[in-house]
Amino acid sequence: MKSPVSLCTGVTYDRASIKRWLDSGNTTCPATRQNLPSTDLVPNLTLQRLIHHWSSSSSSSTTAAAAAVPHLHRGNDLLHKLRSSAADPVPALRKLAEFFSDDEIDEFEKNNLVNAGGCAAVLASILARKDDDDEAGLETSEAAMRVLALILTSDFIEEGNRKIAISALISDLNGSVSALVSVLKKGSSLESRIDAARVLESVLGLPEAVEAKMVIAEKDEVIAELIRLIGPSDDKGTMDRRAVEAGLGCLAGIAEVRRSRARIVRLGVVPAVTRVLAAKAEVVPAAAAERAMRVMEAAGGCAEGRAAICESAEESVGAVAERMMKTGKGGAEAAVAVLWTVCHLYRDRRAVEAVAAANGGLTKILLFMQSGCSPATRQMAADLLKIFKVNSKSCLPGYDTKTIHIMPF
Repeated sequence: MKSPVSLCTGVTYDRASIKRWLDSGNTTCPATRQNLPSTDLVPNLTLQRLIHHWSSSSSSSTTAAAAAVPHLHRGNDLLHKLRSSAADPVPALRKLAEFFSDDEIDEFEKNNLVNAGGCAAVLASILARKDDDDEAGLETSEAAMRVLALILTSDFIEEGNRKIAISALISDLNGSVSALVSVLKKGSSLESRIDAARVLESVLGLPEAVEAKMVIAEKDEVIAELIRLIGPSDDKGTMDRRAVEAGLGCLAGIAEVRRSRARIVRLGVVPAVTRVLAAKAEVVPAAAAERAMRVMEAAGGCAEGRAAICESAEESVGAVAERMMKTGKGGAEAAVAVLWTVCHLYRDRRAVEAVAAANGGLTKILLFMQSGCSPATRQMAADLLKIFKVNSKSCLPGYDTKTIHIMPF
């Protein structure tokens, strides 16, 4: 084994071997034959360290230990080239991306390059000194973002090393944000823009980076480009699943900053998220829809957001009601909060009519109320049902009369 990873069954395999098994279409654990509800591969760091210790110290593994040395030298050589401001950094950056993508290279060596090798600091310095106004500068930023995205989103990089990389980025926040905006706005491919969004999402998700989050949340350019990212990716109006997930992850992080909510609403987040919620489940799966509901809930937390939601209530409120039961528990609770805000707290007639007209909207609220939701959500659901005065003699549009009527009051 070079790169031990564990499946959800608890069994550990070599990464390259189990990936071949899964890529061949198998959906079971080879050892236990159990069906796999998840194919996520979790690094077995304890076994990885034991393997590295053995290969470094055992006399019988001299060849294996020696084989790892060229990889480490290769990574260090690339960093040495990148530290030189005279050389074009793009070729070395692309090779560095190959280094982190190569399954044959030991994960310990990759982590060591981030930690002791100072890889993240080198990348941050490159972003700070490049000029995105020319084509060469943009190409450099894109190549650096690819490496950073691999470091920050790969499961084989240890959490401590991810924090090192993020700390290096926010040490020169202005330079990093400038590069992120440049790639999001002018990136030569959708892949590059997704890489930039994933890097930004990692920064926004770090609890220690509160100050950086506050600064980023004030940047109109960043928010505008993220809203564009979750929209259509081509002339046919097609949405890209990865772009939507990355963009929503960033917008959800920014929306946590209360004073940014009016800003994201002004820049068009409500219609953008409405389109996402109305998209097909294969494009916007439950996890992405839950993020969209969280963003909509945050938008409803300010007067501007409530006004925007109610202005297009038929589309916005309708999309929330329609998708409520297909987003997971967290997304459903956020959906109830949105509906409660505009129908009960804000008491907007257009929103009330949109919920009543939604296909099975009231049924969904009633069923979710009777599920394992939080007490606060249950109370909000009860408040909503009181508005509609559901009783045995009433039949509101969208309320499925073929179902059993459960009377909560």
